[in-house]
Amino acid sequence: MKRVNRSHPPEFWKAAVQQVVDGGHSVPAVARSLEMSAKTLANWVARARRGEAPTQGSARGPVSELEAEPTRLRQEVAKLRMEKEILKKAAAYFAKESM
Repeated sequence: MKRVNRSHPPEFWKAAVQQVVDGGHSVPAVARSLEMSAKTLANWVARARRGEAPTQGSARGPVSELEAEPTRLRQEVAKLRMEKEILKKAAAYFAKESM
């Protein structure tokens, strides 16, 4: 299953949790019907039962440039590796075609 990072409005959060808590439906069934992760919904239900509000993303504050650099570099390395693989395949294709 492809992972999609989405942000849900508070109304969506409340409705999803209400289906589990008040509606008596199971977490996996509601998650499937809403096309979302069952783990995410289970976390939302646990927060609701503790009386907490939903959170968007990490609870950490803003990230400094120095902290963000390793992530940016990893993304760049992954992109370059993918480009390298494409170029290797293209070179092999054209070498095979010229024979």
